[in-house]
Amino acid sequence: MKTAGRETAYELSVDDLQHVAKDVLERELTSEEIAAVGNAVGDYIDWFQAIENAIYDCVSDKQPTLLN
Repeated sequence: MKTAGRETAYELSVDDLQHVAKDVLERELTSEEIAAVGNAVGDYIDWFQAIENAIYDCVSDKQPTLLN
C-alpha cells in the first residue's frame, strides 16, 4: 500500500466473493450477482469501527479512550 490519500488500503476481490458464495450457496455467483454483491457488501461493514480497531491494534501510542 502506498501512503497517498487516494490509494486503496483494503479491497475485496471477485475471488473473495466467489469463495464465500461457494461456501454458502455451493455455487459461483453470476456476473450480475457479483455486481450486486460487490456494490452492497460495503453497506454491511462498520468501516469506522474496523479502522478504529486496526489503529488500536497496530499503533502502539494510541490507546482507546475509556468513558467513565
